[in-house]
Amino acid sequence: MDLKPKITVVGSINMDIVTITDQLPKMGETLIGNQFKMNPGGKGANQAVAAARLGADVRMIGCVGNDSFGPLLKQNLQNEGINVTDVEPVTDSTGTATIVVYDGDNSIIIVPGANQHVTAAFVESKRDVIADSDVLILQLEIPLEAVQKAAEIAKEHGVKVILNPAPIRKLPRELIEKINYLTPNEHEYTLLQQGLDEKELKEKVILTKGSAGVAFYQGEKEVSIPAYPVKVVDTTGAGDSFNGGFAVALSKGHSVSEACRYGNAVAALSTTKLGAQTGMPTNEEAEAFIKGMEG
Repeated sequence: MDLKPKITVVGSINMDIVTITDQLPKMGETLIGNQFKMNPGGKGANQAVAAARLGADVRMIGCVGNDSFGPLLKQNLQNEGINVTDVEPVTDSTGTATIVVYDGDNSIIIVPGANQHVTAAFVESKRDVIADSDVLILQLEIPLEAVQKAAEIAKEHGVKVILNPAPIRKLPRELIEKINYLTPNEHEYTLLQQGLDEKELKEKVILTKGSAGVAFYQGEKEVSIPAYPVKVVDTTGAGDSFNGGFAVALSKGHSVSEACRYGNAVAALSTTKLGAQTGMPTNEEAEAFIKGMEG
């Protein structure tokens, strides 16, 4: 009997174009950087890879372009053991993220490209895939109409929904009502609070705070789950790693506290290597890490 959790990700698929530098240029200034890399990315694809590495049965729903990046990114997902039947090529450029890594942190510019073709109608055509999932993971690098449609289908079929609200934008209350867990960082949470019911948000929010760990509410009581200390090389993809880990733990029936602890371990390990997907650990690595830190 296959007990692998079924996780579906509806989201972005990008090529990350990474420059590592010791200094950030001022406007109009040209500098010599240290290193250049191209890595598979996109918040959707990153979260799919994170969940797949941790042993989940993952299906990706999204679009790639008809350029040279498209087939490479689709093949990369397949190599990770992800079902890519619902990743479709469109006549557009593949999504890109230009990332500048400086002093262990990063700045990012995204060009959506093919990700804009993930429409409500496209998602509706994948209804059966979403309905057959244990957990649905969503982000905001695709059109909001697609996010809303995916959440609507999941709620109709009793599928748990995790929304990572990044990059942040104003969200309609009807969408929040269909979400089980929201995973913003502190900046995103501040913006989310504008115009939304704080009590309702508190019931759903898993607040990621980087090196300060994760916080959520149980009733009126705030619960904090500390981060694991590691030597940070690159924070790109840490939030995506947390979401993948959190989703896998939840889908296995763990409590929110346990899922946050596991997600923290996955995120911590991901920051010890360069690149979003390249640093993501396996379940064995995450469990050995937790055992080593807590044992």
